[in-house]
Amino acid sequence: MKLTVVNSNGDNVGEVTVSDTVFDAAMNRSLVHQAMVIYQGNKRQGTHSTKTRAQVSGGGRKPWIQKHTGRARQGSIRSPQWRTEG
Repeated sequence: MKLTVVNSNGDNVGEVTVSDTVFDAAMNRSLVHQAMVIYQGNKRQGTHSTKTRAQVSGGGRKPWIQKHTGRARQGSIRSPQWRTEG
């Protein structure tokens, strides 16, 4: 199988002969999609500016008492379910 070699301007530079057993196979679209998703996901860090519980400001005491408030029990405002910075 012969492939044409093209430069950055789109001009034909030459031809390259490649193996038919490798390059004449049918394309597996799901495999190409999976490879692209993995490649693009690995390009970003994802946790670059995420603060830990120790780095979030505030929260030395309980936000409210444990019982008789009708609210869910909370130990600190630094925990992840408090969306403001934590």
